[in-house]
Amino acid sequence: MSTILTDCGVELPRYQCHKEVWALKIADIVHEKPPIFLRPTCRGCFAFHSACGHCERCDWERTRGPVLGAYIVPAEERYGKFYVDGGFLLKHAPQPGGYYVIYKDGYKSFSPAEAFEAGYTRVSA
Repeated sequence: MSTILTDCGVELPRYQCHKEVWALKIADIVHEKPPIFLRPTCRGCFAFHSACGHCERCDWERTRGPVLGAYIVPAEERYGKFYVDGGFLLKHAPQPGGYYVIYKDGYKSFSPAEAFEAGYTRVSA
């Protein structure tokens, strides 16, 4: 392993992973499509505090958030697809081939395949 230095030339401390996590390899990510609203909607947005708060789109955005989510399709067929919200997509930018990871404290994340497979060994089915 190479040495990583700070701007002032001091080596950063190194760590070795020994965590146990739950994870699924991602085969595909199916992005949610925006709904077709049946009645007129406002042009505002909750994120920008300009929504009317009364139209059909505002009702949808209030429950789902302003960013569309997606369904993650696991590589192992015995696991069904599951929904992740737009916040997860923006923060972690998951990609097919990588891993959806859940830590012991419940935190959910994404790890690229190369990093995950170098640091973790499967211990259960």
